[in-house]
Amino acid sequence: MTSSPARVLIVDDRPANRYLVTHTLRRLGFDVLEASTGKEALELANQHPKVVILDVKLPDILGYEVCRRLKANPLTAHIPVLQLSAAFLSSESKVHALESGADAFLAQPVDSNLLIATVKSLIRLHDAEASTRLLGQQWQATFDALSEGVALIDMSGAVQRSNRAMTGFLGRSYSQIEAVSFQELMHHSFGIEIGATDFTPAREVERDSRYFRFSLAPVISQETLSGSILVLSEITDQKRAQAAIVVNERFVATGRMANTIAHEINNPLEAITNLLYLLNTSLSDQETSKKYLTSAQEELDRVSRIARQILSFNRESLVPVSILLPELLNDVLAFSNRDILKKNLKIRKEWPTNLRIDGYPAQLRQVFLNLLRNAVEASFENGQIRIRVSQISKWGPNLEPVVRVSIADNGVGISSAVLPRIYEAFYSTKELKGSGIGLWLSANIVQEHRGRITVRSCHASLNSGTCFTVVLPCIQDRT
Repeated sequence: MTSSPARVLIVDDRPANRYLVTHTLRRLGFDVLEASTGKEALELANQHPKVVILDVKLPDILGYEVCRRLKANPLTAHIPVLQLSAAFLSSESKVHALESGADAFLAQPVDSNLLIATVKSLIRLHDAEASTRLLGQQWQATFDALSEGVALIDMSGAVQRSNRAMTGFLGRSYSQIEAVSFQELMHHSFGIEIGATDFTPAREVERDSRYFRFSLAPVISQETLSGSILVLSEITDQKRAQAAIVVNERFVATGRMANTIAHEINNPLEAITNLLYLLNTSLSDQETSKKYLTSAQEELDRVSRIARQILSFNRESLVPVSILLPELLNDVLAFSNRDILKKNLKIRKEWPTNLRIDGYPAQLRQVFLNLLRNAVEASFENGQIRIRVSQISKWGPNLEPVVRVSIADNGVGISSAVLPRIYEAFYSTKELKGSGIGLWLSANIVQEHRGRITVRSCHASLNSGTCFTVVLPCIQDRT
């Protein structure tokens, strides 16, 4: 496919001058347009020549003004202008021509070789600028097509560029984002204090009941920091989906507890029924009747205790509260008691009686119930589960006191191929028996409590088993 010849517009009111230049250019294969007035030049410029050769002295409009109008029009501003003059040859005239927007200036009469060389140079400039504009348009289109908001920040901390998604997320126009201080922008948009060099891989923020995740990364040019880039994405739908999953998991847990409750309460109710029957048949024997009444009262107390545990298990507080950890773990063991007895498992409890943590009781019960249920399901019959709680006085970068809870079983273990994925949402090795969100949910709850959850496991035929460890900030005994 051959390209069309380059088009050149010649503007000169003298036919002899136009003929000479036109003849020279056409002989070299150029497509030439001719105009004798400034008005004609402005009209023919709409045919998008690659160069305008413009004489200064025209009968209607001076070439300086024609050039200025061409450069002021967005449709013709990119066209290079070569101004020619035989009358205006002073330095001031050349400066005036260049300040009017001309890209080059030559005095007439001009050597044909110099004229051709200048025209070709201006065409190369035109083509290079056209290519740059196209790349810029393609880059901006790609930039604006991103669903994430992106902003480029210079070394002074000012926002240089932003895309369409960023304007939508922040509810600001381009002019209200660009050239604004990044620190000021983040403070007004999200109420957080962060500088343009406070690089962070990922952080969640909230704005008008919408949730966002942003990261700030350095821009390195020739091994030198040249600025930073902000990437902002909305995660409101993800947050709502996670909240729905949590609610659903709690409904599932409630269903499991209802099944446990039915079995736990059934035994004392049967005992009470039998005791009332025996009491009715032995009313004449006060000593025996009293013994039956005492036993019935003990069974009623047992039912009442189970009811209190049920009511407290899923009751969520609005703010973190002080939690006596041994009491919480005993509640969890009580709700797992039926499954533990079914496999005849031995539970080793190793913990002091006064360890407290600040947190949300229902959420932490859910964590330890998930871990204990996994340990029970992984255990062999007649196996053992060890629950160990200890306190560490200084832990982590802040050297704060923490409590460490380990739940270890000697069951089947977790294979090394599966281990890296156990905290992924909806990933389960239990096929249709598992939802795949228990460990994912537990890890998120622990993280929200500023803690950490880790796992060690052995899948070998001998000495198999798994140990989950939860580390949580704690407080000293308040008694």
